[in-house]
Amino acid sequence: MKRIALLSAVAAFSVSAFAASETYVIEKNHTFPRFSYNHLGYSMQVSRFNRTTGKVVLDRAAKTGSVDVEIDMKSVDTGSTDFDQHIQGEDFLDTAKYPTARFTSTHVTFEGDTPVSVAGNLTIKGVTKPVTLALSSFKAAPHPLAKKDAIGANASTTVKRTEFNAGKYAPYVGDEVTIDIAIEAFKE
Repeated sequence: MKRIALLSAVAAFSVSAFAASETYVIEKNHTFPRFSYNHLGYSMQVSRFNRTTGKVVLDRAAKTGSVDVEIDMKSVDTGSTDFDQHIQGEDFLDTAKYPTARFTSTHVTFEGDTPVSVAGNLTIKGVTKPVTLALSSFKAAPHPLAKKDAIGANASTTVKRTEFNAGKYAPYVGDEVTIDIAIEAFKE
């Protein structure tokens, strides 16, 4: 009888521990990765991608989580249709061959119960490199309009485009690219 009670307690603990993880689906109307780079020393150009999908799993009590985000590289938006086509070419994004980019986390760092950085692997043009996204903000709260639990964050990292085989015109057009992502997601 004690063995059955012990197994029941272990099962109940396992279920409650599992229940603490929450999965959030990226909200497409408020999630936009942006990238900026130095253009010939004249200006910092800023562009974005208009279509992003993915999920975030968080267990704030256990201080664990995961992030899996896919970016539709063909949705690049530079503000110019002609330049959108140019940047999708082989010398830069090569969207005909590599239509998506992906970030998959390997570790989430917390301060208290708040995530502050996400380490993982970024894949662009078939090349995967480790990056760490620094979170400048994070919020988890019921969404006042959607009436469901939501999370949001702003994150950034800097990569070298030459490391992703997208280095045409470097160093004249800056090699360092800052990636910023504003993300919002609703609980499944």
